[in-house]
Amino acid sequence: MRNFFLLFAVMIPMVFSAQYLLPNEEAVFSFDTKNGKKMALVKDKKNGYIQYRFGSKDRVEMEFPATRTKESWKQFTYSSYHRGGGKQNAGMDLNYLTFINNNYKYQLFRTYSAEDESFSTGITVTDSKGKETDVTGVYKTIKGCLCNLEDTEVKKEDFGS
Repeated sequence: MRNFFLLFAVMIPMVFSAQYLLPNEEAVFSFDTKNGKKMALVKDKKNGYIQYRFGSKDRVEMEFPATRTKESWKQFTYSSYHRGGGKQNAGMDLNYLTFINNNYKYQLFRTYSAEDESFSTGITVTDSKGKETDVTGVYKTIKGCLCNLEDTEVKKEDFGS
């Protein structure tokens, strides 16, 4: 009986913890935010769909798109820019993924600037009136790379378009 309660006590956190990665999925890009939230961009291992997830450690608060279908790839747009040459050439590496949900534009980003050797990641959310809210990511918690979207079915856009 004691073993049953021990097993039950161990299973409770597993049942109530958020499902940011399902068994058939792999993470494309993820990070924790400065305010204790988690962002995960995941895809089906067979490229059946791509999905954005955001929320607390215990609960996914937002999934986009809501349905996991092949059409999901068309709802995201990827853009990037790379300039080498280091500090003397103002080298940089910029990666962005955007999507629109309920009249809000979400832009995930990961950037590097050689001039000041700065790295940043996060999400910029823009409402229908143009007001921006920045969700700052913790760079050292990044897993994966938005650059992995280069060879996927996600829409590509020239940088600055």
